[in-house]
Formats: sequence, C-alpha cells, structure tokens
Amino acid sequence: MDETTRPTRLADAAALDAFVADEELALVEFYTAGCTLCDAMEPVLGNVARATDVAVGMVNPGDDIALVDRFDVRSVPTLLLFREGEVVARRADGFQGASAVVEFLADHAPEVAVEA
Repeated sequence: MDETTRPTRLADAAALDAFVADEELALVEFYTAGCTLCDAMEPVLGNVARATDVAVGMVNPGDDIALVDRFDVRSVPTLLLFREGEVVARRADGFQGASAVVEFLADHAPEVAVEA
C-alpha cells in the first residue's frame, strides 16, 4: 500500500481533531494494539481509501485515554464517520469487510464517490 491509500495514523486527540477539521468527510477507526480484528481492518481501510474519496484515519484511544470517554468507545474496532468535524455515524460491529464499510459510508454520506 502506498502512502496515498494507507490510513493516516493519528497519535492523539490533537492529531484526530486536526485530521477531521481538515476533511469534509473523515472515517476514523478506533483500535488497540494487539487487537487482531483491528489489525485485520487496516488493509480493509486501505481498500476503502482507494475506492472512495473519504479520508481514512486510525487512532489508538489507549494512547490518549480521554478519547475513550469523549467518543464513548466501548469496543474495538469502532468506526466513526465525521462530517465537518462532527460525528455523524458510528459502527462498532467488529471486523467489517470493505464492501460493508463502503455501504456504511453510502448510508450516511450518499454523496461519497465510489470507484468500481
């Protein structure tokens, strides 16, 4: 995966806030180190980044524990969709394939362009 299709790793709340502020739409995975489902999501998110025009990021709330309460993260992986810096949708159903994630985006952001 090249850098343009790799999810952006976000170090902490400040990086997350800057990322979602810079993008009209941003999909962020909340993950933890050692979570095999979370690890399996990284290539899926790369595929989503290639297939859509949505910015994709990843943040470990264990590195900035305040994120757990701020975004009510109760399990990982959790996906949050941000529009203009505000959470508009969440999915915390464990591992999701690329088609399920793209469908989630289409349900909550119908204007998302999807490449075939």
